[in-house]
Amino acid sequence: MDPHNEYHEELQKVQDTDFTHNWVSSSAFLFYLQIACVVALFIGISIALANYGYEGKPNVEVPESSLYTPKYK
Repeated sequence: MDPHNEYHEELQKVQDTDFTHNWVSSSAFLFYLQIACVVALFIGISIALANYGYEGKPNVEVPESSLYTPKYK
């Protein structure tokens, strides 16, 4: 066997299984990874908002002169 040919065959095997040399599978993987990250971020923000976002709001007193139907003295 020719060592040069053997080297190219081995290189082709490595490149077929390597993530960076197969752009079709790597782009699909990165697409699904982005989708998973966006979904995880959305779920995390929703849970945080449900747990901590609506509680602890101060009770603000609104002056009577700024109501929809204002009351003046």
